[in-house]
Amino acid sequence: MVYILPIILFLVGLFGVLVKRNLIKMIISVSIMDYALFLFFALIGYRGEGMPPIELKGAEHVKFVDPLPQALVLTAIVIGLATTALLVGIAVRIYQKYGTFDIEKIRKLRG
Repeated sequence: MVYILPIILFLVGLFGVLVKRNLIKMIISVSIMDYALFLFFALIGYRGEGMPPIELKGAEHVKFVDPLPQALVLTAIVIGLATTALLVGIAVRIYQKYGTFDIEKIRKLRG
């Protein structure tokens, strides 16, 4: 039941990538898809009423939260931010050359 939000976010991003024709809107949609995946992976490691994974003396059967997916998500956030910055840089260069963000107009232009 908790996984519904990442699925909805991913579908919203996918809709934006497939339907929108503006480069900036497509970049935002790709970022929304990235964050949906980050949320999904962070939720995989979540355990209800789980404790932080710290060794406790005298506690034998304690339910722990899995820290590995959350650590991987932190790394993926940095990589996603760098990818978004690269995409924005490419979009700015395309705008400087063609004067538009519309991919249909860019596709028709030659030069």
